[in-house]
Amino acid sequence: MGCLFAIFAGIFPRMAVFILWIARPALVGAVFHTWIWPLLGLIFLPFATLMYIILSISGAHLSGGDWVWIALAVVLDLLHWASMAARNRMMPGYSQPPPGYPRT
Repeated sequence: MGCLFAIFAGIFPRMAVFILWIARPALVGAVFHTWIWPLLGLIFLPFATLMYIILSISGAHLSGGDWVWIALAVVLDLLHWASMAARNRMMPGYSQPPPGYPRT
């Protein structure tokens, strides 16, 4: 069951955070101590939020290696936002295409 959740979380991180928050609200509450940070993480940085929750489950302080994983998750989230912006920039009707892009 854990492997299925890991595959699901890799494909749909927002749903994974949401399901984790619904299934284990005390766990998410113990990690963040408020509801606003997981909500903002769910909207803007789902991979990083999910990684932070998973790494903070043990209750120990995060060490250097843990922060590397969280930084990698932030980079993945930022790449996701950048790819969405680039895709919207090339779609007709959203904005002008970049220079050199063939107009139809």
